[in-house]
Amino acid sequence: MGRIHNIENRKGKQDAKRANVFTKHARAITVAAKEGGADPEYNATLKTAIDKAKADNMPNDNIDRAIAKGAGAGAGDDYETIVYEGYGPGGVAVIVNTLTDNKNRTAGNVRYYFDKNGGNLGTVGCVAFMFDKKGQVFIEADDEVSEDELMTVALEAGAEDFITEEDGYEVITEPDDFGAVRDALKEAGYELLHADIKMIPQTTTILEDEAQVKQMEKLVDMLEEDDDVQDIYYNWEV
Repeated sequence: MGRIHNIENRKGKQDAKRANVFTKHARAITVAAKEGGADPEYNATLKTAIDKAKADNMPNDNIDRAIAKGAGAGAGDDYETIVYEGYGPGGVAVIVNTLTDNKNRTAGNVRYYFDKNGGNLGTVGCVAFMFDKKGQVFIEADDEVSEDELMTVALEAGAEDFITEEDGYEVITEPDDFGAVRDALKEAGYELLHADIKMIPQTTTILEDEAQVKQMEKLVDMLEEDDDVQDIYYNWEV
């Protein structure tokens, strides 16, 4: 199963927990609007947050309310970004990005999730060196999509790499080039299955033990269910 199918399966799980997903998106949008302004054309962080929310079918009214909350003078809670790193079962490297108004609560919860599922929370930097920060865009394979034309658009817009998979295409960019490449692909009429700046693992870990696989799945599920957790990156090869 390719990574595009994994993304689709993850979206299916998110649909089942839609209220939780919308809460995360609203928080990210509010903070982005508060810190960088309410116009996504001049606030790349806000534009990316809105695109991610729309990809998960968040209603426009919810998005507008989140922007308005962040744009209001002194509005909203004070959130801070905290990154946690550690090892899951079988030595899987895990990075957890959080957006929280109570770091003691968040730290306790994240530590519990790791401990509960055969992992352990480490110090800052303990696994980050195993990942590269890159822009990543997935486009699903389709009879209407020409690989050569797609690759040309992506590379001319500044993409660093273009990868063909069995179920679609992956475009990799430097973080600073991500917005330009994403927008060029959209303007060319391509439907983006997923587009974000992510921590991409340099190598992957395969879990052979079924018990460890179940522990890792549970760890990811528990992290995703936490409102404070925004993103989870790992080098587990699903």
